Amino acid sequence: MIEGSLIVQLAVMGSLVISLSSAVLARDLLYSAISLAVGSVILGGIFFLENSPYAGVVEISVGAGLVTALLATAISLTRRGGDAGGP
Repeated sequence: MIEGSLIVQLAVMGSLVISLSSAVLARDLLYSAISLAVGSVILGGIFFLENSPYAGVVEISVGAGLVTALLATAISLTRRGGDAGGP
């Protein structure tokens, strides 16, 4: 018989794999950054489940917050359309 906690762990790991693989396979950069943030939140939740709250807080704040904000800013400052012409 499979225990309930094992089912929860498998579901969380599966959602982490789905989120991070969609971040890698996405063709839109903003969608990829959002998927990476969701994966980081899930990973922070895994840290909480493993009784490591400090690592979970750091992962959620830095991984989901700071890195996503930096990626969104970098994406908004880049040109679209492959314009390779210089100044």
